[in-house]
Amino acid sequence: MLGFLKKPVVVTAEINVNLVALTVMGLISRLWGLSYPRAVVFDEVYYGQFVSLYMKRIFFVDDSGPPFGHMLLALGGYLGGFDGNFLWNRIGAEYSMNVPVWSLRLLPALAGALCVPLAYQILVELQFSHCAALGAALLILLENSLITQSRFMLLESILIFFILLAVLSYLKFYNLQRHSSFSGSWWFWLLLTGVACSCAVGVKYMGLFTYMLLLAIVGLHFWHMIGDQNLSNVSLMCHFLARGLALIIIPVAMYLSFFYVHLTLLYRSGPHDQIMTSAFQASLEGGLARITQGQPLEVAYGSQITLRNVLGKPMQCWLHSHTNTYPIRYENGRGSSHQQQVTCYPFKDVNNWWIVKDPGMQQLVVSNPPRPVRHGHIVQLVHGITTRYLNTHDVAAPLSPHSQEVSCYIDYNISMPAQNLWRVEIVNRESDTDVWKTIMSEVRFVHVNTSAVLKASGFIGASLPEWGYRQLEVVGEKLSKGYHQSMVWNVEEHRYGKSQEQKEREVELHSPTQMDISKNLSFMAKFTELQWKILTLKNEDTEHKYSSSALDWITLDTNIAYWLHPTSGAQIHLLGNVVTWASANVAALVYMCLSLWYLIRRRRKIYDVPEDAWQLWVSAGGICVGGWAVNYLPFFLMEKTLFLYHYLPALTFQILLIPIVLQHLNDHLCRSLLLKSMFGALIVAWFSSVYFVYCTFSPVTYGEPSLSVTELKDLRWKDSWNILIRKQ
Repeated sequence: MLGFLKKPVVVTAEINVNLVALTVMGLISRLWGLSYPRAVVFDEVYYGQFVSLYMKRIFFVDDSGPPFGHMLLALGGYLGGFDGNFLWNRIGAEYSMNVPVWSLRLLPALAGALCVPLAYQILVELQFSHCAALGAALLILLENSLITQSRFMLLESILIFFILLAVLSYLKFYNLQRHSSFSGSWWFWLLLTGVACSCAVGVKYMGLFTYMLLLAIVGLHFWHMIGDQNLSNVSLMCHFLARGLALIIIPVAMYLSFFYVHLTLLYRSGPHDQIMTSAFQASLEGGLARITQGQPLEVAYGSQITLRNVLGKPMQCWLHSHTNTYPIRYENGRGSSHQQQVTCYPFKDVNNWWIVKDPGMQQLVVSNPPRPVRHGHIVQLVHGITTRYLNTHDVAAPLSPHSQEVSCYIDYNISMPAQNLWRVEIVNRESDTDVWKTIMSEVRFVHVNTSAVLKASGFIGASLPEWGYRQLEVVGEKLSKGYHQSMVWNVEEHRYGKSQEQKEREVELHSPTQMDISKNLSFMAKFTELQWKILTLKNEDTEHKYSSSALDWITLDTNIAYWLHPTSGAQIHLLGNVVTWASANVAALVYMCLSLWYLIRRRRKIYDVPEDAWQLWVSAGGICVGGWAVNYLPFFLMEKTLFLYHYLPALTFQILLIPIVLQHLNDHLCRSLLLKSMFGALIVAWFSSVYFVYCTFSPVTYGEPSLSVTELKDLRWKDSWNILIRKQ
């Protein structure tokens, strides 16, 4: 029974020394001196703010992309014990001792280091030689721009890591497809492909380009499978469902999970709340939730309310009135009703309060039991402080002459009767009998007499003149067929009115509410709103000193100064390896020219390369050239400020193409031994120049050693490069 103990237990393992060595070199190149400089480097000033907000659990919105990348950076801060207390207000500011610099920069550096062995494995899985794979990995290892970008608290290296991981996983899955479908390893690599794609998209929306490319390749491969007569219909359906599960359902679920974790962590109110709806704000701890705690849920006749415009652009504002009237005549000579002004005011104020009145009754208090207002009911809105009724009529608005003026009615005893009846339309109702609810209901107010819709029109950027205190214009929009958020309002603050006397009511308007309200949003409601804000929220694009165009990237006609030492000439630049960038462009050009030549020749039934070599050439190009194209060409359509680092994912694919083209030229165009020897010597010389350029620019890649003015001038190989030289 114990006979197996007579022999020693032996464990054998295959170790790819190339892979281990490349991983170690990648780690050294990215992790060496990671805490230097101990100062804010370029976009660390941007991402650091979000890390601090994560540490403090304060909600924020970043229109640059999904939250997964930010959470990974915050994870580094959490592991380093960062408390979030640092003022991220200036590039070059020295980090205080409570900021764990090494920990914050660790994950981007690890991701950048692991891109080196990933490049090696991708070429191996593409069926190229280990020599070509080694060349691709070394080119990634010695690319100065990739080193610089991965050594700081930035997202590009993490994005590139997940992109390469997705490509490698799919290639491993595809190669297993031929002989071990539905095995454990087959499922592992298929699922990892979907997970990596989801993570890439979750870091930055640029990852979506590679995800779409892989889905297209998957679709093409499955199309070929359909033509395989050896596969049954059941087997094809199983393959289809497996790919759908792993490459669509799981990535979507993971993407949602990123937001779930994000919203779970950030439960406190913060400076970004104001762009969200009242319901979203009320779901956060503090802020609006503190103000609205205990509000009644259902709006009833006699309710005292504030009405917030749903659009919230360019700023949130509330329906407002004050005792001042419209001028009798405007500067352009047009006349007005000279009645009480109604505006949209971007600050909380007692003049934002309105009372919902039943037109058939005189009382301004809530009855017992309360009579709720429902969709389609007719109401009057009485201004709480001045007790005048919200009104509109056939008089041109001050800034929008094609729309009606909105006022609070003053009876001047002239032939202008009050027109103050409004129909409540709940836009997001589930049925036509829905009750108007605090925060939750989005409503339109349709004027009964003229069918005009109450609208905040000041969002076009115009505000009222001095007589209107620069507040935003409110109008009655006659063309009400279209739906726009500027026509939609929601009740934000709400109390049940109890005082019929005006003086008592004014005191009541200043007092806090005391009744309960349930205002918790579901996760999907919060996700939908936050996702929409991320996609539609646009910061004003300003010209940056180091911004560039997509055309500048190919020829490396631009650079970015990331950091400058306050006293010495030490500095860090995002600057690529010139030889590698030029070689990548040449490789792409050679690939496209050769592919076109081969296609023309094959059309004439002339086959210059064997069929297996041709298939290898096409599949490699589909991934490398396709990866370059989908990560580069979309930038020509984007209206945003662009920087050199946006090109790095496309550059990575282009670099992978270099050894592919070199091996193809060596195997199929260098026919004689002499040509192969000469070509090999050229490759050695070329690679030596890559290493030489890497060493030459290492001082501005790592920030040390400090260079003299002469040495800095010598690094300015192009006139368009902005190498910083301190004045003597």
